[in-house]
Amino acid sequence: MQNPRVLFICSELMPYVPENEMSKISRQLPQGIQELGSEVRVFMPRYGCINERRNQLHEVIRLSGMNMVINDTDHPLIIKVASITAARMQVYFIDNEDYFQRKAMIRSDSGEFFADNDERVVFFARGVLETVKKLRWSPDIIHCHGWFSYMAPLFLKKVYQDDPLFASTKVVVSLYDDEFPEEFDPGMKKKTLMEGIKSKDVDALSTPSYTGLAKLAISYSNGVIAGTEAPSEAAMKYAKSLKKPILKYQMSEQYIQEYAKFYKKILAND
Repeated sequence: MQNPRVLFICSELMPYVPENEMSKISRQLPQGIQELGSEVRVFMPRYGCINERRNQLHEVIRLSGMNMVINDTDHPLIIKVASITAARMQVYFIDNEDYFQRKAMIRSDSGEFFADNDERVVFFARGVLETVKKLRWSPDIIHCHGWFSYMAPLFLKKVYQDDPLFASTKVVVSLYDDEFPEEFDPGMKKKTLMEGIKSKDVDALSTPSYTGLAKLAISYSNGVIAGTEAPSEAAMKYAKSLKKPILKYQMSEQYIQEYAKFYKKILAND
């Protein structure tokens, strides 16, 4: 089997946000998979705390300009890109003035969970998939890291399933210890509905919480990875109940090779 093309959709990625287990894996894994011979693309949100000048982000005009309607409002999609020179790797950033201009990631300076985080994750996931379409690049694997990426499996399997670019694409979801106690906006479920998505498809969001969003991602995935030693118990229990292929937490530095093997196992499971 040839090396798969892998799309990484990351909630956090060093050096653009502070180091933690997720942002470190999101930085090292794409480089490692690329060095094993795969073609990769990497996306993350353009949080307002990312210094564009220091990190040399610039807008990609040919990819920007599309409008996406969320909750009956048009939101322009802006695509920016930066290079991680040491890795010979580009990172694409999903940006929008309404959702990503504030100088924080998911909470205000006073620690308040942003009221529109539900819309932000919807915009991010749709923005990634629309940009990949514009790039005319067909991924074999989409690997989602962290809850900010967890809407992507739903959209892939329900909205883009007939697009030739994604016809044989498989989804892997990494679970981390990024759980939070707050709930999203009560109208989150309704905001996800669009052509191809019925209310029953998003029943997991009847309680619009971290666990509901994780369950949604898992239910539309082809495999699950424990990205950290103690990921969400409820999410892992749900993955096991659905008998999804699961890669347990990899403690050794050989985790990149284990992830690569897992990708090939998922692709072999038709």
